[in-house]
Amino acid sequence: LKVRVVRSSPPSSQFKATFQESYQVYKRYQMVIHKDPPDKPTINQVRLVPVSFEDPQFKSSFNQSATLFAKYQMSVHKDTPSDCGENEFTRFLCDSPLEAEHAPNGPECGYGSFHQQYWLDGKIIAVGVIDILPYCVSSVYLYYDPDFAFLSLGVYSALR
Repeated sequence: LKVRVVRSSPPSSQFKATFQESYQVYKRYQMVIHKDPPDKPTINQVRLVPVSFEDPQFKSSFNQSATLFAKYQMSVHKDTPSDCGENEFTRFLCDSPLEAEHAPNGPECGYGSFHQQYWLDGKIIAVGVIDILPYCVSSVYLYYDPDFAFLSLGVYSALR
């Protein structure tokens, strides 16, 4: 048995060279131990979108996100349709006091509020509302399509 400590952030050459192999071990572990389905979302199906009505990706996915939010709220929290309309969605999960900032030594996406969208077959199935700050990432809220509850997207999002 050989054990190696490999720097993951920033990714070292060893980390990059063994990433796929490590990922396959992780995926097999999740499927065997935690009974994850093989089609659980992967990193390629997750988009980080700045919360800004000026951003084209945010604007183009707004209606789908708002509809998913309403479906989640009514199914999981038993809200009425009037409790989870577009105005409530915008006030609760789109209006943020944080201003977007792109610091020279900061992350490529910058700092601010984001919707971390989980896509499957061209459809948003979950959204994690997060704030990326200089020394932390804050999870504000997560909502998902109740039809995909079996994927444990809340757990996946927290671990991610």
